[in-house]
Amino acid sequence: MRKHIPYHLGIILDGNRRWARERGLPAFEGHRKGLEVVKKVIAWCKNRGIKILTLFVFSTENWKRPQREVNYLMRLAQKALTRDFKKLSKEGIKIRVIGQKERLPESLQKAIAKIEDLTKDGKEMVLNLALSYGGRTEIVEATKNIVKKKISPEEINEDIIKENLRTSDVDLIIRTGREQRISNFLIWQAAYSELYFSKKYWPDFTEKDLDKAMREYARHQRRFGK
Repeated sequence: MRKHIPYHLGIILDGNRRWARERGLPAFEGHRKGLEVVKKVIAWCKNRGIKILTLFVFSTENWKRPQREVNYLMRLAQKALTRDFKKLSKEGIKIRVIGQKERLPESLQKAIAKIEDLTKDGKEMVLNLALSYGGRTEIVEATKNIVKKKISPEEINEDIIKENLRTSDVDLIIRTGREQRISNFLIWQAAYSELYFSKKYWPDFTEKDLDKAMREYARHQRRFGK
């Protein structure tokens, strides 16, 4: 039933580096394997009727990682957008990159523009890729937009703020990697989200793990403070 399926699912993809380290592999192998899981998860979510899927793939804090690793992640993101995700346009999936695009390499920015244009008419599901994203930064940027629009303080309410955010409220957030925090992910939109923490590292996340999170979500009666 529709009520048992989140309309908007957010996933924090955590544990790529630890997955690789425990296997004596370089971090790059963890990220490469993680991308393979991303491609599968998109299909699983679409098949289950999820309408918005937001994947937290690279945070504003991740820029502090070693430059070699950051460069690899940027190349991996560009590969995904230019090769792996092109077919999603035929499946009715609209791709949006949310985050500070201006901080990304110019070649990646061009790839983003192309894939967003190619998939702009998708009606089956929206795929948000949170890339160079931070929830606090998003709220700051939303506030600046409100100021630019010259909206008076008396007019500002929750609806005005929502209109200036990059995506809508999220029903369920899944985090892999054994940590139990949301790490600056959709912090406004997560006000009433159900939270599910998986002990699996992201490269080990399976379709059965997704269904387990869905069953847990279905068990809860969401009252929104009522």
